[in-house]
Amino acid sequence: MPTMPPTALSPYLTPVHELLWQEVDAFAAEHVAPRVNRMEALPHKVERDLPQLLAAQGWFAVTIPRVYGGLGAGHVAKTILIHRIATVSAAAAAILQASLIPVAALLRFGTDEQKAYWLPQVADGTTLFSIAATEPEMGGHIGGIETLAERHGNQWVINGGSKIYIGNSHIAGLHIVLARTAPPGTTASQALTAFLIEHDRKGLTVEPHRPGLGLHGFSVGRLDLDRVRIPAGNVLGEVGHGMNVGQSSSILYGRPNLAAVSLGLHEAIVETTVCYLKNRPRYQGTLSDLPVLRHRLGDMEARLRAARILAYQAVYLFDRGLSCDADLVNSKYLGHRWAVQSGQDAMELHGARALDTNYPLQRLWRDVQHTYPPAGTGEVQRMRLAETALHEDTIQWSERPGAEDSWARPEDLTAT
Repeated sequence: MPTMPPTALSPYLTPVHELLWQEVDAFAAEHVAPRVNRMEALPHKVERDLPQLLAAQGWFAVTIPRVYGGLGAGHVAKTILIHRIATVSAAAAAILQASLIPVAALLRFGTDEQKAYWLPQVADGTTLFSIAATEPEMGGHIGGIETLAERHGNQWVINGGSKIYIGNSHIAGLHIVLARTAPPGTTASQALTAFLIEHDRKGLTVEPHRPGLGLHGFSVGRLDLDRVRIPAGNVLGEVGHGMNVGQSSSILYGRPNLAAVSLGLHEAIVETTVCYLKNRPRYQGTLSDLPVLRHRLGDMEARLRAARILAYQAVYLFDRGLSCDADLVNSKYLGHRWAVQSGQDAMELHGARALDTNYPLQRLWRDVQHTYPPAGTGEVQRMRLAETALHEDTIQWSERPGAEDSWARPEDLTAT
C-alpha cells in the first residue's frame, strides 16, 4: 500500500516528490506485485508487459526535458521511481533503470537532431534504449573494448564484436554501442566512439534470453555485431570520445540507479524479517522478543537508514549541479554492501524458512547479488573513493553542464 516517505528524507523532497512516492507505491501494488510470482516461475521468459505499463506512466522519460515530451523531474524523482518499485520487484526496477542510463547518454552527448528524433519516442513509450559496452573477454574494462568500427564513406561498419550483460537487450529498439575507432596504441580516452544502432539493423543479432541467478524477467543478454552498417549521423558525441559517454553514464546514472535498486531490496529484506520475527511463536512470546535477535535486527535497521540517506543525498546534490561524483560512487558501493549484509543476516534469522523457494526472502537475496557488478564492482568504487581521498579525482562529471542540468532543480518541481 502507498506509504509516506520517512521524515529523514524531508530535506531532499518536495511536496511533488511525496506525491510521486505515493503514486509509485500504488502502481507497484496494483501492477507489479501481481506479476512477481509469474516472473519467478518463468525465469526463461523476458517480461514484456511491465515495460509497457511503465512506459504508459512516462517514467522512462523521467529525466527527459518537457520540450521532448518528458517529465523533466530530475534525479531525486528518478531515485524515488526505482527505489519504490524495487521494494516490490527488483527485476521491474531493473527494467526501468537500465533504459535510463542510455537515455542519459543521449541527453548529454546527442545532437539536436538525434534528441529531437529519439527522445519523444522514449517519452511516448514506443522505444526503449540499451547501452552496450561490456564484452566477453574484457568485462567492465571499457578501455579494453575490442569491437571495431571503421568509416566507409558516409557510413560506419561495426564488426567482429559481441556485447554481453546488456540490460533490456531483448526489448530495446535502440542500442548505444561502444566500439574502437582508433589504431592499436591509441590511448583509451581517444580510441573509442559511441554509436546509435537500431535493433533491426542487418548484422545485429540478439542472442536468446538466458536467466541469471536473480532478477527473473529482466533481460540481460548478448549482442553480436557482424558488419553492421549505420549512417555517419548515428555517431553519438565526438569520434574518439566514446569513453566519456561510457564513464559519465556509469558514474552519473548507473551508480545512483543501482543504489536505488539496492535500497528497495534492503527495505524489503528488513520488512520481511520484521514480519517473520514478530509472528513466529517462541517460548512464551515471539522471536522478536529474544534480545540476541533484536541486536541483529537493530544492525539491519541501522544499515538501511544510512543507505537511504546516502542514496537520496547524492542525487539531491546532483539535481542542484553540485560536485558529487564521490557521493554517487559511495551510495552504490555502501548501498549494495549494506543490503548484502542485511540479506545474509535475514537468511540466518529465518533459519530453514529462508531456503523455501516460495518464500520471498530467497528472491530478495538472489536479486541483491545483481547490484554488485554493474557500473563498477566494489573494487572499482574503492579505487575511485581512494582517488578522492588523495585529491586525484580531477574529472568531476557531476559539475559538467549537460542538457538536463538547467531544468532538473528540486525547486522547479514545486511549481509543477
